[in-house]
Amino acid sequence: MNRLLAMIGGVLALGPAAQAADLGPVGSPTAPGPGQAQPAFLSEVRLGLSAHDPGGPESGTANLTGEILSVRPFTFANPDLDLLVPRLHLGGSLNFSGRTSFAYAGLTWTFDITPSIFIEGSLGGAVHNGETDPIPAHHDALGCTALFRESGSLGVRVSENWSVMATVEHLSNAGLCSNNRGLTNVGLRVGYTF
Repeated sequence: MNRLLAMIGGVLALGPAAQAADLGPVGSPTAPGPGQAQPAFLSEVRLGLSAHDPGGPESGTANLTGEILSVRPFTFANPDLDLLVPRLHLGGSLNFSGRTSFAYAGLTWTFDITPSIFIEGSLGGAVHNGETDPIPAHHDALGCTALFRESGSLGVRVSENWSVMATVEHLSNAGLCSNNRGLTNVGLRVGYTF
């Protein structure tokens, strides 16, 4: 648990050191103009709260979540193809009641519906400190320490730098281990884009 806290703290400490990055609508150029600095690796920091596994054995608890996202590693000459280029993400979820916490990494695709409304999809992996085998009540038996993680978000940009997202995420081992209860969290996050 202390390792997870230290990792989340380190990830969040990176945010203020980042330089400005482009948050224009899909199709806007991401290359810097004349006299502008090249964007930093880090493009966005997110913090939030989530309901932990509603309806599951660990329900009734909450999580503090944190995530950082990179800039797109490259862009295409055709802006429509940029939709296919994901950003890298790294994050964590700390349960306030000693239930399952986890760290994760993967890829995030962001699609603008309007200049202020967007949807996202993420795929990747996670490692957790929860239980893997059948155990007492109020805990999930997740089967493996390493899990697959996917998430979906609906977001609104409230300004050039700030956004708010409703997010649902799911972790499971896809049947690769003897137990596969899975873990689903639902919450809200606030993002700051540099």
